Amino acid sequence: MSGLVVREVMARHSPSIPLGTELTIVVDTLLRHRMTGLPVVDAERRVVGFVSEQDCLRSLLVSSYHCEGAPKVEDVMHPEPLMVSEDHSVVDIAEQMLKQKPKVYPVVDEHRRLVGLLLRSQVLTALKNNRHHCD
Repeated sequence: MSGLVVREVMARHSPSIPLGTELTIVVDTLLRHRMTGLPVVDAERRVVGFVSEQDCLRSLLVSSYHCEGAPKVEDVMHPEPLMVSEDHSVVDIAEQMLKQKPKVYPVVDEHRRLVGLLLRSQVLTALKNNRHHCD
């Protein structure tokens, strides 16, 4: 199991949110893809942030109550998201998930370009599948 790496379990064709996207579109994208959060990318698909349902809820509660202007993703995103490379160990990521509790990790190349997503459910599935080798 220690040899299992992210590229073996990650989702390659993954949604992302472009900089400048209005928050209502962000929410539509999260709901359509049934995701709790997604990476925010620039024009070169470099990860520049991460936006979650919680971020959207907080902002939309204020902006819809006060009928303020439409917030953009960069107004609410976390600018320094946790990211992993395709070569990261799945076991190491699982241990990190126990401490920091993210559900979604952007997977990036050496230039921070998005190459996929690693979901907690994918890590859990990989660990479960490895149990078959233990019996």
